[in-house]
Amino acid sequence: MAFARTCAVTLVGVEGVVVEVQADLEPGVAAFTLVGLPDKSLTESRDRVRSAVVNSGADWPQKKLTVGLSPAAVPKAGSGFDLAVACAVLGAAERIDPRELADVVMIGELGLDGRVRPVPGVLPAVLAAADAGFKKVVVPEVTAAEAKLVPGISVLGVRTLAQVIAVLNDEPVPHEEPDDTGRPDASLAGLHVPGAGVGTGLSGVGEHERPLDLADVVGQLSARTAIEVAAAGGHHLFLSGPPGAGKTMLAERLPAIMPPLTRADALEVTAVHSVAGMLPPGRGLVDMPPYCAPHHSATMQSLIGGGNGLPRPGAVSLAHRGVLFMDEAPEFSPRALDSLRQPLESGHVIVARAAGVVRLPARFQMVLAANPCPCGQFTLLGDGCDCLPAMVRRYQARLSGPLLDRVDIKVEVDRVTRTELVGQRGGGESTAVVADRVRAARERTLARLEGTPWRTNAEVPGHELRTRWRAAPGALDGAERDLEHGLLTARGLDRVLRVAWTIADLAGHARPDHTDVDLALQLRTGISRGVPMVIGAGV
Repeated sequence: MAFARTCAVTLVGVEGVVVEVQADLEPGVAAFTLVGLPDKSLTESRDRVRSAVVNSGADWPQKKLTVGLSPAAVPKAGSGFDLAVACAVLGAAERIDPRELADVVMIGELGLDGRVRPVPGVLPAVLAAADAGFKKVVVPEVTAAEAKLVPGISVLGVRTLAQVIAVLNDEPVPHEEPDDTGRPDASLAGLHVPGAGVGTGLSGVGEHERPLDLADVVGQLSARTAIEVAAAGGHHLFLSGPPGAGKTMLAERLPAIMPPLTRADALEVTAVHSVAGMLPPGRGLVDMPPYCAPHHSATMQSLIGGGNGLPRPGAVSLAHRGVLFMDEAPEFSPRALDSLRQPLESGHVIVARAAGVVRLPARFQMVLAANPCPCGQFTLLGDGCDCLPAMVRRYQARLSGPLLDRVDIKVEVDRVTRTELVGQRGGGESTAVVADRVRAARERTLARLEGTPWRTNAEVPGHELRTRWRAAPGALDGAERDLEHGLLTARGLDRVLRVAWTIADLAGHARPDHTDVDLALQLRTGISRGVPMVIGAGV
């Protein structure tokens, strides 16, 4: 009897589970049996592995072959087990020294010609291998940069199975002619899963794209102040206004004024996009907040996560540590909108399906944008709007009270005037200027929250703000009156406090005074408190 084993990784959501791949050869009729709860794509690996081994110059063992995937009770999915299965078989056939395989994790799909093709989810798979104590991984060459993001791991990027055999046997690595310049590389298709993304994009500018600058937004003093406060404190935002006023422009420029991701956050974001098949080839660590803008026809499953078998990341996870922009928010289905309430509070989403339960990260900033009525022209004066009052009420009621109560900042985006659009008064501060103020405010927040599990004002519980970090004496008088008159809920008061602390951090105040709290109330309720929409040196 000949036996060999190596390791691979299966993904459950965005978390990896190390799987031991065992190969056993016994005398008998030639057969290939694969056990251990494989899915359809993994079952088909028997044919891929056999052809890849033969076309790599190795002999296929003509014996009874059994390949086991352990732990057997964990479902295995995907084609990323091909390389591990092939090496385990070759180890059992003594073409590779079995001792060289035992402590190595192998990830990759095999083509029939022996090429090692990339698969989604390499980063979380390597993270799982590192957590399990492994020091060596073998991955497809095009995903080696992604795997090397994990510290303390020795990464071998390979192009073919023949290379793996030569390296493990300490033989000369076979020379390979480089691909023709300009020829499409079909293997890169393995990094992209069709339909995995929902209007998502990673922050950053392409080679021929112009950066999105906040200076492009004409006028909109209150809305510019609102997104600056939202970026500094991690607050959710609701923009309401007529078509063409600049709601989408403001939302698209929000990620650029947010601070770069920390190393830990960047690994989380990169892992989610890797699993979803949204990470561009050769892309290293995603260090800027992502931006996700699903269409209003999106289903609840596409927002929260779903799919056949184990759930895949949805829009809320693709926007993790970034921005989830929901344009034309009232046009989304009420069921889809209300499904956001739980992740808005907890920062994660738990999706239960028949195949299993997964926990997906979902700490994002939500930006809602809506017209005031179906035609978009409704104002308190009623000018230019042909919608009946009942139509306006039904349209505005599509955004439920419990959802809006979780939004910290609500502002009206007014029409741009002719003077602002064609005159000299429309220019505002650039993204770089605003981003510097936001970064300084975040640093003040981090210094105050040092030693706590929170990093932004939006994450701090209301109880802590009322007892541990108090506002200046008398600063909350206006907020308390609004609470008594029913203009604020208890949750709303906590959110006003959070926004007030963010405004104080932007202005450089030691703690919120009555001006900071009044501006926070003005940003939440839309009722003027006589406070100018200016923060510190803001425009």
